Amino acid sequence: MASTGYIERVMEIVTKRNAGQPEFLQAVGEVLDSLKPVIKKHPEYEEAGLLERIVEPERQILFRIPWQDDQNKVHVNRGMRIQFNSALGPYKGGLRFHPSVYVGIIKFLGFEQVFKNSLTGLMMGGGKGGTDFDPKGKSDSEVMRFCQSFMTELYRHIGADADVPAGDIGVGGREIGYMFGQYKRITKQFEGILTGKGLDWGGSLVRTEATGYGCVYFCDEMLKGKKDSFEGKTVIASGSGNVAIYSHEKVTQLGGKVVAMSDSNGYIYDKDGINLDTVKRLKEIERKRIKEYVNEHKSAEYTEGCSGIWNVKCDVALPSATQNELDGKAAETLVKNGCIAVAEGANMPCTPEAVKVFLNSGTLYGPGKAANAGGVATSGLEMAQNSQREAWTFEEVDAKLNKIMVNIYKSASEAAEEYGTPGNLVNGANIAGFTKVASAMMAQGVV
Repeated sequence: MASTGYIERVMEIVTKRNAGQPEFLQAVGEVLDSLKPVIKKHPEYEEAGLLERIVEPERQILFRIPWQDDQNKVHVNRGMRIQFNSALGPYKGGLRFHPSVYVGIIKFLGFEQVFKNSLTGLMMGGGKGGTDFDPKGKSDSEVMRFCQSFMTELYRHIGADADVPAGDIGVGGREIGYMFGQYKRITKQFEGILTGKGLDWGGSLVRTEATGYGCVYFCDEMLKGKKDSFEGKTVIASGSGNVAIYSHEKVTQLGGKVVAMSDSNGYIYDKDGINLDTVKRLKEIERKRIKEYVNEHKSAEYTEGCSGIWNVKCDVALPSATQNELDGKAAETLVKNGCIAVAEGANMPCTPEAVKVFLNSGTLYGPGKAANAGGVATSGLEMAQNSQREAWTFEEVDAKLNKIMVNIYKSASEAAEEYGTPGNLVNGANIAGFTKVASAMMAQGVV
């Protein structure tokens, strides 16, 4: 039997080694807390030092990124790639370009990615990367020069069977294209070393829609478990990027109505349902703020301050903007206003206090590592298409994505039941993701 206090001792080590990285400590704490019944059942994990290994990245790469702006002024940003765990396959996880990026954020995202990727059932390890560069307000030429400098270092550490980055906040098709071009230029290789590529040169259909669609597919499974559906439901989707936009699209297809969306400045509310075509044009083409929506739709209202979105009455909430955007007070408001289901489209958007409110109130709650796994799942499908030199139809990829999300819900639900917390998908997702990685690590020895 595993000794008492093993998890506490590991958490103490993690806290000491990673002081000043609250997001990472929060993520590790949540996972380890869920694993108590698993560790009790598997004393061999302690003997093998499994937890000590799984909370420590296999490799952390930091590098400088010098680049010149359009006035020939030299700037230097910091880049990083955290290759967290490769027990199940090549490292897989996005690159984030945002001023808030630092090692703690990337470690938190990489740690979550390990279990998220495991849940998909695809052979992918977990990693994450990024830089404190802000692409907003930069010209295409400046972004290109930055991406080329970034890849001039990163190319040494990635490969189709080693580490396959994708996009994340601040990294879309433009940035992926510039980085892929530089990789090809340096290595003389045309291979699937990035996902999120253009459809004409190795990208996959549904990749843009995947995280939003997947989140809604997962939430739909939660509702089906209660003999319910999206039909006639009022929905909030925070954010207005790909996740929120394509969550909106899929919710509408399933008979629901999205009435509120946001950006970092504020939120819009439209009692008639938000017009998705307008939001797509404003955010994807014109790159404008969400408040511009009310200039075209007189039924809509704009409110400064994005956190106020949780005061809007809804049946379903899809927090899809950023980490810790929904706190305990907001969760209490949602529950009081009749919200029956919450599915995380972003990574860890709900604080621990908010999660407790949802679980204690019986609100259906889908944690990010399960509910937003659709993006990386479709990245995995893009990798498969690249390996086979094939391109699948939209319908084929969408069907595979739907099946993956249904299976993730089933795995998390069954794990929660098996380990004594039926309906608790936080525990279920953590346990289901962990056990597969743990089995592989045990089989591969102390590495």
